Amino acid sequence: MAESLRQLLADLHAERVATWDPKVLQVNIDQRRTLEETADRAGFVKPGDTVPDFRLPEVDGGEITLKGLTAKGPAVLVFFRFAGCPACNIAIPYYARNLWPGLKALGATLVAVSPQVPERLVEIKRRHGLEFPVASDLGNVLGRRFGVLYEFDEASKAAARAKGGFIGDTTGTGTWELPMPTVVVIDRQGVVAFADVSPDWLVRTEAEPILDAVRALAPAAIAAE
Repeated sequence: MAESLRQLLADLHAERVATWDPKVLQVNIDQRRTLEETADRAGFVKPGDTVPDFRLPEVDGGEITLKGLTAKGPAVLVFFRFAGCPACNIAIPYYARNLWPGLKALGATLVAVSPQVPERLVEIKRRHGLEFPVASDLGNVLGRRFGVLYEFDEASKAAARAKGGFIGDTTGTGTWELPMPTVVVIDRQGVVAFADVSPDWLVRTEAEPILDAVRALAPAAIAAE
């Protein structure tokens, strides 16, 4: 049976139910429910959108551009919150195991994207030995263009302050904004072929639908396998 990201994230939530203070857990649950209920889905990136070229710093130095990513095949962008996010530390290694090998075989590229500044974001690439680029969306410019940003609600802000934390310090952005988990497949012409946005950060895209979208764009690569 194929590994399920849904199950991995359900296991994380079950662990929290068993170990977290119920009041703290409820703030987390309520924030995710509110995001589901209030998300502006009409504003989300969607298939058919044209993506202008962009430039993002890669955590090991250098720069990622859309033109460079799509020079030889489709590009897959996976937006995640920040290097210390527990759900992201489940999802990103899952994609490394279950998505990246298939994308390589299809001649596609993969980039994990977070607004966190490079010197802090590099931690997740090191921790998991990621072979694909990890890039910083400084100022949430690309996330804003794709319509996938959210801001902590007041209860979540208060809970963070009570612990002496501010997500803007963690990310280096100075704001309460983070991207919703998002996967975008962009073809060689810079057009979105597939997009999936999840307001609830414990619900994320499985690998197979992403691979299916890329396969649809790369028939020659499939024939060569």
